[in-house]
Amino acid sequence: MAGVRRLTQKDIARLAGVSQATVSLVLNGAAAGDARIPEETRERVEKVIRDTGYVADPVARRMAKGLNRILGVFTYEPAFPSDQADFFAPFMLGIEEAAQALGYDLLLFTAGSGGRRRLFDEHTRLRLADGCLIIGRSFDRDELARLMAGDYPFVAIGRRDDAGAPVPYVGADYAAAAAVMVERAVGLGHRRFAYVGNAERAESMRDRWQGFLAGLAAAGGELALHVPVEHRPADETLDAVLASGATVAFFLELADAIEVDAAARRRGLAVPGDLSIVVTGSHERTRRPPGVAFTSFGIPREEMGRQATAMLAAALAAGARPGRQVLVPCEFVEGATLGPPRAAPASRMSDKKEITT
Repeated sequence: MAGVRRLTQKDIARLAGVSQATVSLVLNGAAAGDARIPEETRERVEKVIRDTGYVADPVARRMAKGLNRILGVFTYEPAFPSDQADFFAPFMLGIEEAAQALGYDLLLFTAGSGGRRRLFDEHTRLRLADGCLIIGRSFDRDELARLMAGDYPFVAIGRRDDAGAPVPYVGADYAAAAAVMVERAVGLGHRRFAYVGNAERAESMRDRWQGFLAGLAAAGGELALHVPVEHRPADETLDAVLASGATVAFFLELADAIEVDAAARRRGLAVPGDLSIVVTGSHERTRRPPGVAFTSFGIPREEMGRQATAMLAAALAAGARPGRQVLVPCEFVEGATLGPPRAAPASRMSDKKEITT
C-alpha cells in the first residue's frame, strides 16, 4: 500500500503551477493588490488549497514524520443534541478512550455551508488532523468517493458500500445478529414473521433486513408481512400484523416497537404470547416504558469507536492508508418480549403482504 505523507506548500505550488514562494505569500495573507501576485494567480492558488483541504501547519513540519498526533472526528449530524445522544455518545466514549491510550488528541470537525455538514468545505480543515474518523447514519456518497480517490487517511465507523474502492470501516455485524434472532424465534415455535422498518435507506438497514431474510431461509420461517416504513400509527401497524397471521414482529426502530407494544396491551393482548416483539437495535433516542424489557441485540458502539481509532492510529504509524474492514459482533439481549406463540392465530394469509404507505 502506498505510503501517506502530508501535503506541503511545494505540492500546492506544483498543482497550481506557481512557485513555492507565491504559495507562501498567499497563505500569509499578502495584500490582494500586491503586484507580485496577480489576482488570477491568487485565485488559482486559493482554489487548489480549497480543493485539497491543505492547511499550513508549522508544528507538524517541525516533526520528523510530519504528524500532529491529532485525530479528527467528523459527524454528518450534530453529535451532542439530546435526541441523538444515545446514538453518538457511545462512539465518542470509545474513540476518546482509545485516543487517550494511544497518545492522540481529538479534534471535532463541525464546519459546513448552508446548514449542511461537509467534509470538503472551504471551512472544514481536515488536514489539521493526521487522519479522520467519520460517523453518520448515512454518508455523502460523492464525498466518500473523493476520500477514496485521495490520499487522506480515514476510517468509517459503520459498514459502508464500496466507493470506487473498498472503504475502510469498523461496523456492527447486524446481519448475523438479525439472523440469530430469527433462529431463536423459530426455535420457540414461531413460523410466520412480520418486519416493520425500511430495508434500503442505509447500509445498516439493509444489513438487518438481509440478515432477517437469511435467518428465515435457514430456519424455515415465513415472511407474512413487511411494513417498509417507520412511524405509522401503532394501531394500523398492529392490525396489519395480526391480520397477516404473524406471531412475531421484528422492528427496526425501538420507538415503533414501544408504540405497538402499548397498543397490543391496551387491547388485552399478551406480549409475548399473543404477539412477540423483537427490536433489531435502535436508531433513535426514545423514552423506554417502565417494566418493558424488549428482546433485542446490543450495538457495540463503544467497541466500534475503540477499534476504528486503533485502526487509524496503526495505519498512521505504518505510514499507510487504512485498508481493513471489520465487523464487530452484536450481543443478544434476552428481554421479555419474545416467547412461544400461545396458539395458531385465527387469521392467516396465504401470501406475504407488503404495506407501502
